[in-house]
Amino acid sequence: MYRFQRLKLTTKTLHRHHNHCFSSQAAAIVIETPPSLETTLLDGLPKPGPLDTISAIPRSDSGKNVSAKERKAGRVPSIVFEQEDGQHGGNKRLISVKKNRIRNLVNELGRPFFLSRLFELDVRPQFESDEVLEKVRVLPRSVHLHAGTDEPLNVTFIRAPSHALLKVDIPLVFRGEDISPGLRKGAYLNTIKRTVRFICPADIIPPFIDVDLSELDVGQKLLMGDLKVHPALKLVQSKELPVVKIAGSRVSEKKSK
Repeated sequence: MYRFQRLKLTTKTLHRHHNHCFSSQAAAIVIETPPSLETTLLDGLPKPGPLDTISAIPRSDSGKNVSAKERKAGRVPSIVFEQEDGQHGGNKRLISVKKNRIRNLVNELGRPFFLSRLFELDVRPQFESDEVLEKVRVLPRSVHLHAGTDEPLNVTFIRAPSHALLKVDIPLVFRGEDISPGLRKGAYLNTIKRTVRFICPADIIPPFIDVDLSELDVGQKLLMGDLKVHPALKLVQSKELPVVKIAGSRVSEKKSK
């Protein structure tokens, strides 16, 4: 059906940027139930990995005092939004998750990668309980980290059933800097976008988008429309907006003095 050249990737290419924190704009928003779309995973494109589990317990109350007590107990106050009208809040469920679990995930993955990855949320009456109240697939919508310590303060999730279309800021992973003709001539890499927002069927949200710089010369750039993604993904912004550019001049001719 669709054919793409297979790309070799290593985890060392992953950019762990924007790991500061402040509360972010919603990273994922369920917007509608999609029409029938081709959602078969394609060779040559980054594929979603297995789902990691985040354990949670119900939380009946909200407010500053409740949140402070949760954090003191090593928990992060969180919310799970229903998929209906998720952009404006919709129905919600109050939960708490383990602080160490969220901190480790954000540190390991990098904040943008955490916000574009699906997880299985395992809700139990208590963390040690054998009773499962609910297992649901979710996408982190925002994470608020302490400005000084990067400790997670709260997390918002949104349900991600198979029929959902979600707006997701997908991180970009750059490769080929070492062989780019322009960079080898002494130009520099002007990175304009670190993430690009797409409307994605929930089952095929890519963990990242691979950006190949290996053939870019001085003055050349890649546009949003040049990104290689699954055809079921819909770009939110204009295809003509630049993502990256090889900027600067060639090595100075004054060297021949």
